Amino acid sequence: MQTQQFQTAIDACNACALACDACARACLREEDVKMMSECIALDMDCAQICRLTASFLARDSQFSGSLSQACAEVCDACGEECARHQAQHCQECARACRLCAEACRQAGAGGGPARSTAGTTATPH
Repeated sequence: MQTQQFQTAIDACNACALACDACARACLREEDVKMMSECIALDMDCAQICRLTASFLARDSQFSGSLSQACAEVCDACGEECARHQAQHCQECARACRLCAEACRQAGAGGGPARSTAGTTATPH
């Protein structure tokens, strides 16, 4: 599968990572930072996996499909947490997470290289 077919997911991952970074930064400036701790932690996790997934997709890695599915799960969790908060940065992050989760599910289900086991000896854990 060519990288061009992953471009939507790559773009969504990059946008989500930036939204998560901005959300975490803004959450750290909130008056009650402790109340935002789960949001901040998920923002950091989500930004990291989004960047990693974008890199794997751009390289057409054999693991891009499974990583895309994991990224979608993290984006779902982050988006749900951010949606609980009324702050604009949290709402924007939640939207970016939802878009990224959907794009990653499509990329992961697209039968990319991770779906092909030809020439590999991968076994389930």
